[in-house]
Amino acid sequence: MKILEQNSKQTKTQDSVSNSNFQPHCCGHTPPSGNGIADEQAQSRSQSPIRVLTHTVSGIPVKPSYGPEDIAQLNYQDDLGNSGQRPYTRGIHPDMYRTRLWTFRQLSGFGTAKNSNQRFKYLLAQGATALSVCFDIVTKMGRDSDEEISEGEVGQGGVAIDSLADMEILFEGIPLDEISTNLVSNAQSTILMAFYLAVAEKQGVSFDRLRGTTQNDMLKEFMAEKSYIFPPKAALRLAADLVAYTIQHVPQWNPISICGYQIRSAGGDAVQEVAFCMANAMTYVDALLARGFEVDEFAPRLSFFFKAHNDFFEEIAKFRAARRLWSRIMSEKYKARNPRSCMLRFHTQTCGTCLTTQQPENNIVRATVQALAAILGGTQSLHIDAYDEALCLPSEKAARIAIRTHQILACESGIAATVDPLGGSYFVESLTNEIERRVLAYLAKIETYGGVLPALETGFFQKEIAQSALQYCEDIESHKRIVVGVNQFVSEKEPQPVTFQVDEREERDQKRRLKKLRRRRNEAEVQDCLIRLREVARGADNLMPIILETSKAYATIGEITAALADVFGRYQERAYFS
Repeated sequence: MKILEQNSKQTKTQDSVSNSNFQPHCCGHTPPSGNGIADEQAQSRSQSPIRVLTHTVSGIPVKPSYGPEDIAQLNYQDDLGNSGQRPYTRGIHPDMYRTRLWTFRQLSGFGTAKNSNQRFKYLLAQGATALSVCFDIVTKMGRDSDEEISEGEVGQGGVAIDSLADMEILFEGIPLDEISTNLVSNAQSTILMAFYLAVAEKQGVSFDRLRGTTQNDMLKEFMAEKSYIFPPKAALRLAADLVAYTIQHVPQWNPISICGYQIRSAGGDAVQEVAFCMANAMTYVDALLARGFEVDEFAPRLSFFFKAHNDFFEEIAKFRAARRLWSRIMSEKYKARNPRSCMLRFHTQTCGTCLTTQQPENNIVRATVQALAAILGGTQSLHIDAYDEALCLPSEKAARIAIRTHQILACESGIAATVDPLGGSYFVESLTNEIERRVLAYLAKIETYGGVLPALETGFFQKEIAQSALQYCEDIESHKRIVVGVNQFVSEKEPQPVTFQVDEREERDQKRRLKKLRRRRNEAEVQDCLIRLREVARGADNLMPIILETSKAYATIGEITAALADVFGRYQERAYFS
């Protein structure tokens, strides 16, 4: 737990595994006592527990019905357009899922690279069409597994990757030119991407054949997830270095996934998720323009990552509003000429913080509803959470059910047959417009601070997210918002589910391999690379080439991070009070 103590907030997996108790419990909620089904039935008769919501999760009022007057100002060509046409409200491709389904991308990673490799092969055999790699907190924080601060955290909630040697094992027998890989990494994205590129070289795969995404969104770390290492300006430089390098050398790779997901996980609402994500995206665009790139050189490779929360129609409207906003930002503010620069391409994950430890099988239904919203909202890629992720890392059974959910939605539901089937709905179009209006108001407010970095220094984002999280908790505490199995329809006598656990021996094995690596590598070569890494960090040149060279010498992630920290320092967040 020592690494977690260094940062004010941290997650072990992409989201839900670190929240072993559902969010309302953080607010002190104690589920009402009961004696099973009979008590539930009596409770239902006496208290009428079903509550009709009159506001979205983000607090937008919902009227009893909607009609033409609610979208009277809507111009079809300017505000909607056909799918595949600006402003892409209805989708970025003309036929959407009729010609290409969303990518079935399942997040995985636990214990050692060897065990995660086996899980990857299992997921691919079950029908996953891409991989998403989750790293343990030790790796995320740029530490080595044998550091004292790492004890007890190695391989928990993600795979332990100390060096190129581990990355080689992780993708052994998985041809990198045949799959798309998402590296869920941020502060250490340049290092893990270097490890991945070095594995490709060893497999004989040229960089121009690699497909995938590096999360690499550092700004949201300061706002929400808190897996930061370096100060904001240095972190922004590293993120831009990776984008610049991949544009020139890895042309099919998405070098950054600008994240709303973690903003939402920290307690932000749908409007804040889109607004803060857009503000961050513009900060990255400005940084790359300042380096002399033309916007159309890099904008087609920018991607986004959103959460699918419980509010079905609000989520659909959120995705549509985000697409329209991005198209307008890129065409009007940045004068992009390439249509692909104006297309918001995004990955979605269902809502890990909505998963409950109580009655965990209910999470299958939650994840299905959320996945349906993401698909109807036009996502390009989707991860469906396993039902047991609030309790543990996904078991094989739970992971298989998640993949089968993809397949049932794709093959049996008929939702892929037509594009944007809710387009033209008075309610959905009105909600899309309202979300866009509220996002624009946030963006204008951020501008009054001078942009994202100055606003971060004031604690603006942190306080806004905290206030939203508190309101959501209060709504559940007061029963204004029902969470089935948590604050209503509670069953006290629940069977204890079988949970997946990482064997404690895996940490010892990881440390032994790391010790062996240090004995057999060329130590003089490693130290020479680290010296040159510090020299480049002190200048302005792109750091990716020297990080790649240092990785191929089998320097560890902890050693590379420490060398960069010698130059950049390590960030400590101030406490902010509203």
